[in-house]
Amino acid sequence: MGSVLIVSNTNTTMGIVSDLLYSQPFSRIVAAQSGSEARRCVLENEYDLIIIDTPLSDELGDDFALHASENSSSGVILIVENDKLDEVNINVENSGVFVVPKPISPDFFYQATKLLQSSRKRLAMLEDENRKLRQKIEELRLVSRAKLVLMQMLKMNEAQAHRYIEKQSMNLRQTRTMVAENILRTYET
Repeated sequence: MGSVLIVSNTNTTMGIVSDLLYSQPFSRIVAAQSGSEARRCVLENEYDLIIIDTPLSDELGDDFALHASENSSSGVILIVENDKLDEVNINVENSGVFVVPKPISPDFFYQATKLLQSSRKRLAMLEDENRKLRQKIEELRLVSRAKLVLMQMLKMNEAQAHRYIEKQSMNLRQTRTMVAENILRTYET
């Protein structure tokens, strides 16, 4: 699958979480012991999952969870003492951080990681679709500008300009975007 960043200042929790993760198909597990070290890791690499065991040596961990959630596409799990669960959950829930109480139930932890993995896949699909739609909109804008230029400069009507761009695209074996860019370079300078 991908990589995981475990942030904990205790080796005990790090070992427990690592053992729980080995049953899942993660190719790389990286450990950090403080919020500042974890921030460096997030700047240098992309992780599929970030697991934070609070408190950290230099902060509680909820600030880093918010930072990771806002600055990466990683799924974020925050492990918190049961008595602080509600307070921390209120601070981070709007950022998509999944809060898990201590002690960790293996079944609950497994479900949480699966939920975050599936939501991350879904988000990646939506981002890809969004990117494709933006490209399509940009192509339509460019082609429309090129049609307008052809209509103004060569006195074509819209159907003729459209047909010209389509025909050039087929004859030159270029995309409509490339043909439109050539038209704009030719007539707008």
